[in-house]
This record gives sequence, structure tokens and C-alpha cells, in this order.
Amino acid sequence: MRAVLVCAVLVVLAGCGRDSQDRKLTLAVIPMGTTHEYWKSIHAGAVKAAREEGVEIVWKGPQKEDDRAQQIAVVEDMISRRVDGIVLAPLDGKGLQKPVAEARRAGIPTVVVDSGLAGDDFISFIATDNYKGGQLGAKRLVEVLGGKGSVILMRVMVGAESTMRREQGFLDEIRNHPGIRILSDNQYGGITTETAYQTGENLLNRFSDVEGVFCPNESTTFGMLRALTDAGKAGKVKFVGFDSSEKLITGLRDRHIYGLVLQNPFRMGELGVKTLVRRLRDPSAPIEKRVDTGATVATPETMETPEVRLLLSPPIEQYLTR
Repeated sequence: MRAVLVCAVLVVLAGCGRDSQDRKLTLAVIPMGTTHEYWKSIHAGAVKAAREEGVEIVWKGPQKEDDRAQQIAVVEDMISRRVDGIVLAPLDGKGLQKPVAEARRAGIPTVVVDSGLAGDDFISFIATDNYKGGQLGAKRLVEVLGGKGSVILMRVMVGAESTMRREQGFLDEIRNHPGIRILSDNQYGGITTETAYQTGENLLNRFSDVEGVFCPNESTTFGMLRALTDAGKAGKVKFVGFDSSEKLITGLRDRHIYGLVLQNPFRMGELGVKTLVRRLRDPSAPIEKRVDTGATVATPETMETPEVRLLLSPPIEQYLTR
């Protein structure tokens, strides 16, 4: 009788093990926002990986990229829904620490992408070396200015680890060039094109002698491009930005933008999902704690090369229109 009971228990446990391996995994992918082309690229990369791995993804983020409370609520909702894992681009490196710790206690692993998170409750951080990205932007601006000139840095917002690192990298590199004078580095464009446009307009009115500008994300870059255009200074002021969209590509082609620091958000989304799947299917599999997805500067001269063109225009429609 005891032997029969033992066998029965073993059969049940084996069945449970097979179920956890064989059932379709559901992963939450939570961006900072959902409107900018950058986040659509992360979404497309996640969809590609999900199709290849045979898993489901739930794509959900806050409507505004400065709504920390809503992003926290999304993470908590996914914990309540008992998703198998989370890919998260945290709006706030400290503010999202607690909900990620809660996910870990609930047995739900998190992969962080794009922007850093305080603590050690995630299994991997997959992102650009944002500090290096800021340095690359500074080097390009110094190059097109010929090593001398007056420049403006328009920041994004307080608390976003990724853009804050870019801003610091930019400033540290610029200070290595004594011929460059910083006119302003303490103004924030915010997370929408409209707020960035207004800040850019104010800066251009205040500093009429500006010769170079750097912006560290998509929304500030496009807002400043609009401000430069309306002021009749597009192409005259040397302008370097960050990330890509159709309008920014046009600005680069028209030489109104002298450089775009490009990340690889498609790769971030893809690797985020694949890393989670690897951990969930084999808890003992080695996982890299930090993965740098690289950064490249696109210029009017290099934008048509195959490598740069793919970063400027990742295959979003291929994965998000079906």
C-alpha cells in the first residue's frame, strides 16, 4: 500500500513538473510609455522573441512617460494576474524598486530594460550604456563645431535614470574641451514634444548666441528641432539628438540635425523576453547580469549604410501590424 502511495505522489509531481515546462508562458512587457517610436521598437522586438519562443506577452504601460504611479499600478496588476515574468523599463530607478521586489517575493522574475533600477531584485539589466551614449553625443557636437562654440543641453526630466546618465556623460565629455562654453544645462524639456518645444523656444530666445545643442531623447530632440525650425535656425545651429523617428530621420537627411545617437530598442525587447524565457525554462541557466546593446551615432554621411539604416528604421510594422 505504501509503495502504491509513493508511486502515486511521484506521478503527480512529475505531471506538475511537465505542466510548468509545457504550458504556454505569459510575460508582461511594461514600457515607460507607448506612444514614442522608441517604445514601439521595444514592443516589436518583444513580439519577435515571443513568436520564436512560443510564449504570450501582455504589452501595457502608462499613458504618460512621467506617470510613476500608473506604472507602479501596472506592475502590481501583473503580479496579481500571476504572469510568469516581467520585462520592465522603469520610469524611476528608485520608485519602481519596491514593486519589483514584490514581484520577486511572488516568484515572478523581472528583466529590466532601457533604464536602470536600484536594488538587486531583477535577474538582468539590458540596455544602452547611457553614459557612453551621452559622451558620443558630446563628441559629435564638438566635432561639428570644430572644437569651439557655445552650447545648450536641454534635459528630459528628473528621476529617469537612462536620460540622467546620458546628460552626465554629455557634460563630462564636453568639459574635456576648453573651447566649448556651456550656456545652459539645467532646463528640462519634459516627456512630450509640446513641453520640449516650449522649453526649446524659451532657450533659443534667451541665448541668441547659441551655436550647438544636445538633447538626450526622442521627445526633446523633436521638440527642439521644431523650435529651431520656427526660429529660422535649423541647420545653422549645430544640433545633435538622441533616438529616431520618421521626422528625425528627415531632419538628419536635411542636415538640420548633425547627429543622432542611436540605441537598439528592438534588441532590448527581444533579449528581454528571451532572457526571461531562458530563466523560466531552466532556473539553473547562466544569465548575464548586465547586457550592453550598444550605441551608434548616425550622421547625414552614414545614415544610408545598412547598419545605421536598420537602427534608424527597425522592422516595427513587420511585427506590430499582424
